[in-house]
Amino acid sequence: MKKIYMVSIAAATMMFAGNASAVDSTGCGLGSMAWRGHEGTIPQVAAVTTNNVSFSSQTFGITSGTSGCDPQGRINGGTGRMVFNFLQNNMEQYALDAAKGSGETLATLAGILNVDEAVLASKSKENFAVLFPTQDADAVYVTVQLLEIMKA
Repeated sequence: MKKIYMVSIAAATMMFAGNASAVDSTGCGLGSMAWRGHEGTIPQVAAVTTNNVSFSSQTFGITSGTSGCDPQGRINGGTGRMVFNFLQNNMEQYALDAAKGSGETLATLAGILNVDEAVLASKSKENFAVLFPTQDADAVYVTVQLLEIMKA
């Protein structure tokens, strides 16, 4: 009986731990900002705990548009990181697609950024020299430039 009990606890723990490792599952707030970039169950629990006990930072962030929150209901905290992760793995193909103004990387980035693909393609092509001033432009630089271009 003790063996069945232990197996049940282990299975339940693995089930919940697997769900807890999802990226950006903590929402917005001071805890999410403080623990941004960390992975695993412990940092996520710490972020959620901080969000909940830090004077309602999530509620304040949502209503004021601060702490990685957007009053329209979108969470801004992870978008830049998702763009960076995507570009880090697809820089060469994005450069090719941006130069011609069409391609799969533009479609994917449009989805990540939640923008119209045609607008992203046009802005990427028009601002190619800004995005890629040298052959060795890195993903951090391109991400920052792309986010600034899309904001404008």
